[in-house]
Amino acid sequence: MNDEQSRTWWALGAIGLSLLAVGVDATILNVALPTVSADLDASTSQLQWIVDAFTLVLAAALLPAGLLGDKFGRKKLLLAALVLFGAASVLCAFSGSAGQLIAARAALGLAAAFVVPLSTSVLLNLFGTEAERTKAIGVVAVSQMLGLPLGPIVGGALLDHFWWGSVFLINVPLVLLGVLAVAKLVPESRSGERVTIDLGGVALSSAGLAALTYGAIEAGEKGWDSTGTVVPLLAGAALTGLFVLWELRVTAAGRDPLVDLGLFRGRGFVWGSALSTLVSFAMFGLLFALPQYFQAVLGADALGTGLRLLPLIGGLLAGAGVINKMPARLGPRAVPALGFLLVSAGLFMGTATGTDSGYGYVAIWLVVIGAGLGLAMTRSMAAALNSLSEERSGVGSAVVQALRQVGGAIGVAVLGAVANSAYRGHLDLAGTPQRIADAAGRSVSAGVAVAAELRDPALLEEVRDAFMTAMHTLLSVCSGISLLAALLAAAFMPRRTAVPDEDTGSPEEDAGGTPVTGSVT
Repeated sequence: MNDEQSRTWWALGAIGLSLLAVGVDATILNVALPTVSADLDASTSQLQWIVDAFTLVLAAALLPAGLLGDKFGRKKLLLAALVLFGAASVLCAFSGSAGQLIAARAALGLAAAFVVPLSTSVLLNLFGTEAERTKAIGVVAVSQMLGLPLGPIVGGALLDHFWWGSVFLINVPLVLLGVLAVAKLVPESRSGERVTIDLGGVALSSAGLAALTYGAIEAGEKGWDSTGTVVPLLAGAALTGLFVLWELRVTAAGRDPLVDLGLFRGRGFVWGSALSTLVSFAMFGLLFALPQYFQAVLGADALGTGLRLLPLIGGLLAGAGVINKMPARLGPRAVPALGFLLVSAGLFMGTATGTDSGYGYVAIWLVVIGAGLGLAMTRSMAAALNSLSEERSGVGSAVVQALRQVGGAIGVAVLGAVANSAYRGHLDLAGTPQRIADAAGRSVSAGVAVAAELRDPALLEEVRDAFMTAMHTLLSVCSGISLLAALLAAAFMPRRTAVPDEDTGSPEEDAGGTPVTGSVT
């Protein structure tokens, strides 16, 4: 490996750390919310906005961020976004009120909206060959996935020794490394074409993505029949439809659309993006059920809960490591299909877990799921991103991330509704005072707290049994979704990878003769 190649891979490692910081930030706050609520005297509504401000701003700003990177320079805006992410993390850590923390979290979301797609775009321009691009995309995918289970681990460890603001300060050294590496090792890149800003497309896409995400969040909080859920979801769907019509009109007029809808004629882009979103379903389903199982059933604290997720991380790294050693052109259909089969099998194994199961059994099926995620995610993301041209890779990467963001938010809401419905449906509290029954029915953690306060072992056993039924239901649904994803991968993923021609920027055709029109022009 020569010096230039070495510099490139060092840059990849540093960018991976920056993406890891974004991923960790998505889940690390959850373990600190009780302390935040007490220290800042935050209401339930304010706590919800502390969590959701990050997600909403991230969803709304993704596509404009990719476009601005293509127009003004990806390195320049990535550096600015990393600096903003670090500064916003410090502001979060030292916020003196709930309002300040909400504003700082919104700034974090804005920075993340630039960091995620532009990091991917920079890497697509750094690595020219198919094999290198596929490995680099694998690092990006693993960095983003690792952040989700690492959040509770890091958060629990920090809260055992420091105040709640420390969960944000952990971002600062990671971001500093990213800034130094990008400044020194990454060349500037931007579109060679004259990119104009489609203001109508920016407004419609931002409003539509934010409304869909907000509706999904409300569904998780208030249910699918709530006005606060239905109205934003319908508005988001309408705005998204208007966005598509607007983009068609802009294209017909000979102007530059925010997103060339021809992107969605590429098999690799469409199915790679869809399968990447389905990966999120499995991950979020796990992270919804397992922390509650470890805490409410096994009695673990925040740090212990996080540490019990380590087998998932180990399996994920093993799966990604194996696939990165394989030729990039090997098994574009078979590898993600096998990955999803492993995820489905691991989740199905999880349905045999009981209140008296040893942790060893849980660790086994977590490793199986992790290995499957490593296989499925890396090749699914590669199929989507490898079909993008260098000219508009910023906005193309943003489209992939936006689809994952909105799809993941809706998936979390659906899976949460399934689990909560199963829990309440199997919670038999006949003869229990209504006040106690209502409290226990809110969640398994609330039920365990009520049983502990009343010193009622029968109630505790009933709560735990109802939760195990809910967890089995959730894991069964996720297993079925993963099995469907395996079938879709085997049937519809391209027979071979497609990388745009380096000279012309035009994408290749897959073996079935379908043009892979993934370049965004």
